[in-house]
Amino acid sequence: MSIVKINAIVVPPDKQARFEERFRGRGGHVEKTPGFEWFELLRPVEGTDQYLVYTRWSSEEAYREWESGQDFARSHDGGGDDLAPAASDSHHLWSYEVLESSGPKAHQET
Repeated sequence: MSIVKINAIVVPPDKQARFEERFRGRGGHVEKTPGFEWFELLRPVEGTDQYLVYTRWSSEEAYREWESGQDFARSHDGGGDDLAPAASDSHHLWSYEVLESSGPKAHQET
C-alpha cells in the first residue's frame, strides 16, 4: 500500500517567487530513490499562504530511507547563499495511507 507525505509550508507572499525558484533548481534526487512514486509542488490559489509538497512512496520504509539519506540532506540544504530559505519555520508534515487511487480511463466508443 502506497503512502503519501505532504509537507505544508508557510511562504509569505513576498518570498513565493524565490521559494518556487528553489524548487525549479532542485537536483531531482528524489526521482531516483527506490520506492519513490510521485512528486508535486502545489501553489496556493486563495485562502492560504501554505504551499504543499506532495510525495508518494511505495512504503513508509522507502520514505524513511530517503529521509535519512544524503540525497535528502542535499535537497534540503537551503540552496546556498543565492537561494536562501524563503519559507518560514512554520511547516507541517502530514502522512497518509492510500486507500483508493484512480486515473483517467481510456475513452471507448460504443
